Amino acid sequence: MTLATKKLTFAEYLKYNDGTDRRYELVNGELIPMSLGTGLHGAIIRFLERRFEAVIAQAGHPWIPLPALVGVRSPRAGRWDTSRIPDVTVMLVEQWEALANREAVIELNESPPILVVEVVSESTKNPDYRSKRSEYAVLNILEYWIVDPLEEVVIVCTLVEGFYNAVEFRGEDCIISSTFPELDLTAAQVLTAQT
Repeated sequence: MTLATKKLTFAEYLKYNDGTDRRYELVNGELIPMSLGTGLHGAIIRFLERRFEAVIAQAGHPWIPLPALVGVRSPRAGRWDTSRIPDVTVMLVEQWEALANREAVIELNESPPILVVEVVSESTKNPDYRSKRSEYAVLNILEYWIVDPLEEVVIVCTLVEGFYNAVEFRGEDCIISSTFPELDLTAAQVLTAQT
């Protein structure tokens, strides 16, 4: 669903306030309201954030997983800007700290996140599988997870020469991640948000 207003520049988007707590992504200059999602949607986000955090701490990586707190600006496809807010973003702690006194959006001239996750819902299915996949590849995000409880699949997309190679995991398949080789999770655990 697109909000019926005039198209916005990225600068206007950063200043936009409709007087509510609703959050929006900017897609080709249009505000797209972010739905709250189901309880399972939120549980998957929380589950992955905690599991990533545990593996990061154990491995000693200088990374932080963040649940829908960071925007990722995409290159212009045309005249208008796009900025996405992934469900989970894994980034360098140093980069997160650098956002302390400005809008929490990773700009085009900054290092991309290490990994992003989108949890599919009915309203986000098409963008999660199509446009976000293209946008994240162009941004050189090394790994993009599509967690789809509707189709009961976790798809791990790994960037190879500018395009994502995708591997599907279902049921008791152990998820293989080049970013998190230490991760010990099955697709079923992610899709139900339970160990």
